[in-house]
This record gives sequence, C-alpha cells and structure tokens, in this order.
Amino acid sequence: MAAELALLEGTLGLRNGTKYGVQGERQIPVLQTNNGPGLTGLITIAAHLVKQAKKEQLLGSTAEEKAVVQQWLEYRVTRVDRCSSKEDTRTILKDLNTHLEDKVYLAGNSFTLADILMYYGLHHVMVDLTVQEKEKYLNVSRWFNHIQHYPGVQQQLSNVVFIKNRLYTNAH
Repeated sequence: MAAELALLEGTLGLRNGTKYGVQGERQIPVLQTNNGPGLTGLITIAAHLVKQAKKEQLLGSTAEEKAVVQQWLEYRVTRVDRCSSKEDTRTILKDLNTHLEDKVYLAGNSFTLADILMYYGLHHVMVDLTVQEKEKYLNVSRWFNHIQHYPGVQQQLSNVVFIKNRLYTNAH
C-alpha cells in the first residue's frame, strides 16, 4: 500500500518522495506529518494527499458523490485488500461489473480517487485474467482500460492488454 501512495503522489503531481511507515501484520501505511500525530490507513493518507495537491474534486463534488467515493474507498480496503481466494476475486469482479454497467467511473460521471485506488488495488488481478475472463467482466475491463490510460495514473505499472476486436464473430 505504501507503493500505491507513492504512485498516487505522482498522479497528483506531488513530488514529495514521502517515506511511509507501516504498522501491524496487515502492513497498514502510516504517514508522519510535520505537525501533529501520524496519519494511519490508505484512505486517510490518500485523502490527505488529494487535499495537499489541491485536487479536492477527486473526493467528489456533491454530497452524494462524496458519499459514493467514500463507499468505494471503503469497499477497496474492506473487500479488495482482504481478497484471499479465487472465489473472493470473482465476487468482487462480478459486483464491479454490475455496478459499472451504466457508468463510466465508479462514482458516476466523474473521475475520482475511488477510480485511482481501485485501479491500483485491482491491477495485479487484471494482469492475471485470461482473455475470456476479461470478456466475462466486460464492464470492469472497459473501466480498467479507461483508467489505465487516464493521464498520470498508470506510471510504472505494466499495461494490461485488452483485445479490441473479437477474433471470431457469429456472423457468417
């Protein structure tokens, strides 16, 4: 997670090169601030970085959008980060696929911190999916491909390839 926070800094245009500590067996990130107690947890530190970069729109612009962003950030930490089996992964991809059926981004029509952190959290999953699995979760694949091409998000993460045209069609 500390590596993700470093990626987020780059995405936000912050060039702090901040060193993050970790605590506990779950390796929860900790940021020691200059004045006051340290900040603990992925969501807390990420929101702090967004505010530091003066990009509060990434946290949502309306009360409802802010709540939806928060909901997906919590989903990321409570479900995606605790995913321990193929079955968990399938459930997460199915949930996301259904949610993204009529949306461009997780919070609706705006790119937010939820999209960035979900992209980072799912990258290792998407890299390992077969072509057939990517087609099964078409809405997740569309969303993921869109986010990985969003300026500044991907950075040094590997590009996940999605086949644009199906090799075989039903037309004869």
